[in-house]
Amino acid sequence: MAREAAAADAAAPGAGGVKPQGTLPKGKVAGLEISRLILGTNIITGHMHGRELRYLNDLSLRYNTDERILQTFALSEANGIDTFMTHHEPRVMRLLKQHRSATGGKMKLIVAPEPKARTVEDYKRVVQELVDAGADGIYVHGATTDPMMAQGKIDLVVKFVEIIKATGLPTGAGCHWLDSLKALEAAKAPCDFYVKTIHHHNYPTAPKKEEISKPWRELPPVYWCSNPEETIAYMKTVEKPWIGFKVMAAGAILPREAFRYAYSSGADFILAGMFDFQVAEDAAIANEVLAKIPKRDRPWRG
Repeated sequence: MAREAAAADAAAPGAGGVKPQGTLPKGKVAGLEISRLILGTNIITGHMHGRELRYLNDLSLRYNTDERILQTFALSEANGIDTFMTHHEPRVMRLLKQHRSATGGKMKLIVAPEPKARTVEDYKRVVQELVDAGADGIYVHGATTDPMMAQGKIDLVVKFVEIIKATGLPTGAGCHWLDSLKALEAAKAPCDFYVKTIHHHNYPTAPKKEEISKPWRELPPVYWCSNPEETIAYMKTVEKPWIGFKVMAAGAILPREAFRYAYSSGADFILAGMFDFQVAEDAAIANEVLAKIPKRDRPWRG
């Protein structure tokens, strides 16, 4: 019923002016204060991981009209979610700008250059475009980091990080593969934060033991953190803030369980894709989970 009520609120005229419903705990990444629950992008930009349900991307794109996306931004802010993470996608960048300018929205933007930007010159150009568009933080997309690491191009990934760092904005790197993060740490890439997958394997389509050792690009499209226990152990040694993503394994794990696992495992922030009718409930769940988290093995890093 909570999600149905939120959906009705989102559909109502003037939803862009919704009244504040609550707040969320916050932390800092290189001085940038952000909510511990962050609005993700795949549902909005049509990059859903629907397993065999191939129609889901088209369905999400048809549902998420421009007006609906603006309502999602407004509802997120009203419920304490003050940061949106996405990639360089013209439509969503235009809508966030509209949200900020037309309604006075304060939603912060942490954004990644499109993964197709693979040369130094392309990367410099796109990063400057994102700075000009009002980015509050920029990171290397996981779909850039992991393939390049697999090809032995760690120096190029580090160069991309350095290009972002030169802007003076909070700088990060994303990855699905723990080896990528380890390589960035070993190379002393000037990251201010990491964006790393984290979810458990207690769901029906979770990986089989013989699949877990495969490189990220060879993994079945049903999980995104092949070694959660190793990830948790390694991240205890990392002093930079950690934004956990794919925490619900693309819908296989319910939010309450997923959020509790990610925060308890050491993630300082979590990224969650949400339809408008899920925002209020997910924010409430994050608040509840955070209030009950016992002392963590990994100190809060942000």
